[in-house]
Amino acid sequence: MQNRKEEQPVEARCNREAVAGALRERGPILIAYSGGVDSALLAALAVRELGKDRVRCVLLDSPLLPRREIEEARETADRLDLPLEVVAFPILEDEAFRANRPDRCYTCKKASARLLKSLARREGIETVADGTNASDLGTYRPGLAAGDEEGVCHPLAAAGATKEDVRRIARECGFTFWNKPSAACLATRIPYGDEITEEALARIEAAEEVLHDRGFRQVRVRLHGDVARIEVPPDDLERLFSMRDDVTAALRAIGFAYVALDLAGYRSGSMDEVL
Repeated sequence: MQNRKEEQPVEARCNREAVAGALRERGPILIAYSGGVDSALLAALAVRELGKDRVRCVLLDSPLLPRREIEEARETADRLDLPLEVVAFPILEDEAFRANRPDRCYTCKKASARLLKSLARREGIETVADGTNASDLGTYRPGLAAGDEEGVCHPLAAAGATKEDVRRIARECGFTFWNKPSAACLATRIPYGDEITEEALARIEAAEEVLHDRGFRQVRVRLHGDVARIEVPPDDLERLFSMRDDVTAALRAIGFAYVALDLAGYRSGSMDEVL
């Protein structure tokens, strides 16, 4: 039996109309919105396709998200005229999440999906969707299973849209966020088994702000005790090394004893390499 991807022609998997069709199948929809390229494109197309009165966007706010990302998400929603609601998400109250096991994302997504579903019921909406794309399906993402169990749908993935497709479609639509760097929650900077605390998340956020303020767009500061392991794209390594004294002083002021530059450069999910 052929799988779904093989049954669909390439053209239908990768264009805007394919995404629009996946949205039309769902009707009124509540979207888990983060302000990233995936969820912003999904929300914008949903409003265009279904009408603003049939779409709700919810941003779950917690210490896992940098304040910079929250503000940028709000600004994007304002520019796109999205119906956005920001809701507190007290995930750090969950002991299993704070324990930071390899299935941490499962615990988080389970809780967030249930919260989103309750918000959707309040609005009389049956469908909750997120910005998962087809490229995400082949990576280590235990949170996807949690979302699937709770009935969260993935219109971008259903349309066969890869991350490259999402950026291309966003650019074709004239959205300025099409090339926004990928983001992930701050907990992904903490090694599995080390407790996730608000203090640790704040140190990571402050360290990454130091680098953003110096012009680095794609940045991860991985927390290893008193060591900050910095990841930037390979093309930025030389520039960051030239600033080593300045950056080291700034991160030591935040509380790090040692500052290390990862010569392998930025890569998504580097903490999963030990699994």
